[in-house]
Amino acid sequence: MSPELEAAYLQGLNDALEEGYKTLASGGEALQAVRAAVIVLENNILFNAGRGSVFTKTGTHEMDASIMDGRNLSAGAVAAVANIRNPIELALGVMKKSEHVFLSGKGAEEFARQNGIAFEPDEYFFSQFRYDQWQAIKDSDDTALDHNIIPEISNEKSSFAKATEDNKKFGTVGAVACDVHGNLAAATSTGGMTNKQYGRIGDSPIIGIGTYANNKTCAISCTGHGEPFIKAVAAYDVSCLMEYKGLSLEAAMKTVVMDKLMKIDGEGGMIGVDANGNATLMFNSEGMYRGMKSSDGRGEVAIYK
Repeated sequence: MSPELEAAYLQGLNDALEEGYKTLASGGEALQAVRAAVIVLENNILFNAGRGSVFTKTGTHEMDASIMDGRNLSAGAVAAVANIRNPIELALGVMKKSEHVFLSGKGAEEFARQNGIAFEPDEYFFSQFRYDQWQAIKDSDDTALDHNIIPEISNEKSSFAKATEDNKKFGTVGAVACDVHGNLAAATSTGGMTNKQYGRIGDSPIIGIGTYANNKTCAISCTGHGEPFIKAVAAYDVSCLMEYKGLSLEAAMKTVVMDKLMKIDGEGGMIGVDANGNATLMFNSEGMYRGMKSSDGRGEVAIYK
């Protein structure tokens, strides 16, 4: 990766952290903070979510997102939606303005229209780099996790506090937060896999798998190869280990990421925070685009191990 590109990704991570932290510093809720951070990443064309989403088998963009409030386990999620400017806003709308948790496809888009969620034309979501990725495999039945397609272009990278290095990028953005009242929240958004077909849905929009938040335990947002994460019920498993076995956040995440997932070829990672403000960013891949910022002065933005 060129120094310029690396600086651009680190700046994108910083921008998201600052926006989320600004919300918390002004007394805002954890739910508002994760929404704010994810919107910044969805709006940044470098990341595979919202504006920078990858192309599907048919040359379209299908986006997934989910959000959860640890105070009362309220949650909202959407899958396979097109032309939604900020899928995380739609997921939040499902949580707050409907009796449902999970909407998909045309129905989710109709709900968006009824509730004033912003749409954008196809051109808004076009990225030459993503297009080139898709062109490389569109005539095959292969799918690709974000950037693991062509070595010569895989030095341009993507994704948030979440995503990996070494020609295998997991194009997902996400955020977790703990506010001044000890409330937790998590949010995740993705453009999915390049050349995906059959309406494939990964872990990101599924509550308990790609996203989970419970004030009694933790808030988790995952990134990686979605299918193993689904099989492992990854995010909820961390919470279960904390609630039923008394493990710390770090120990629970280590069990899931470094043991359970690796046994089923589940490459990727997750970010987590508990109600005491302990944060852990863990991955079993070569790297993960990640960052954290705390009121006690702790902070980091990193890509590699």
